Amino acid sequence: MIQLDHITVDFPRGNQQSARAVDDVSLRINRGEVYGIVGASGAGKSTLLRTINLLQRPSIGDVVVNDVQVSSLTGGALRLARQKIGMIFQHFNLMHTRTVAGNVAFSLRAAGKSSDDIAHRVPEILALVGLADKAKAFPAQLSGGQKQRVGIARAIANQPEVLLCDEPTSALDLETSASILALLKEINVRLGITIVLISHEMTVVKAICDRVAVMTGGKVVEEGDVFDIFATPRHEFTRQLVSHTFNLELPPRLLQELQGTLLKILFVGASAEQPVLSDVAMRYGVSVNILHGKIEYIGHRALGILVALLTHPSDPARVAEAVNYIQENTARVEVLHG
Repeated sequence: MIQLDHITVDFPRGNQQSARAVDDVSLRINRGEVYGIVGASGAGKSTLLRTINLLQRPSIGDVVVNDVQVSSLTGGALRLARQKIGMIFQHFNLMHTRTVAGNVAFSLRAAGKSSDDIAHRVPEILALVGLADKAKAFPAQLSGGQKQRVGIARAIANQPEVLLCDEPTSALDLETSASILALLKEINVRLGITIVLISHEMTVVKAICDRVAVMTGGKVVEEGDVFDIFATPRHEFTRQLVSHTFNLELPPRLLQELQGTLLKILFVGASAEQPVLSDVAMRYGVSVNILHGKIEYIGHRALGILVALLTHPSDPARVAEAVNYIQENTARVEVLHG
């Protein structure tokens, strides 16, 4: 659905120098998927997103959306292509002098829709985003989540093929963010719209995306299925991002007092649903003390990380055998102590 070929974006910086915001990025985004681009502030992800609808024209490279080379378009042809690419923003970008219905109607009117079409479409789209009762309200009367729903309604009013989401939940609290992400996923499934979403939060990517690209320093350093990125991150920067979402740090006091073998255990897929630690306790007579961890589901696949302390009252060799057993029946084991 979307092809980005060798996209490079340079910004002039004076003295005939330039700052490179995006550096030779190539991506393929499939029709109907939710694709995430994640990275820290300044990674270049917003700039890359804006090249898709040519709000930012690339210095080098080609942008193709649904077999149309958008990067070669100008004037009326570009405006027509942009009608098929909706966009929602971090800070909503609503017109405060217009009602909720007026904000949605504006995008339809700009696309040349008739008054009859607008009168039919606006209530339909407001019902879809859960704002049927807010049509006559003004943005100042809405909560942050409701404002973002207006932004989503406006972006999908013209039935786009692609929806670009620029940090759509970063200005919202956790509960509201979850509801907005659920709405975006519902729109993706019900309407078949391809969604490209950028965020600096791996939790957002984990909640909604099918695949993800990780950016740092203007480059994509890793790309793949979201579950695989979380389960087996390859690049050091990706590993840092993933580790922040699990946050399995133990207090120094506890580490100093430990007696035994401390393990960090990665469970992937079926192993996360098996009683591996119960089995090892019975087989080898070891005590298993779970100090930290979590098991969650990403795209219906289980992924878990546990920090556990293994001890035996009299025979350390049994602990070593237990560690071997855990290694054989889980995805990865790291010995942290002992």
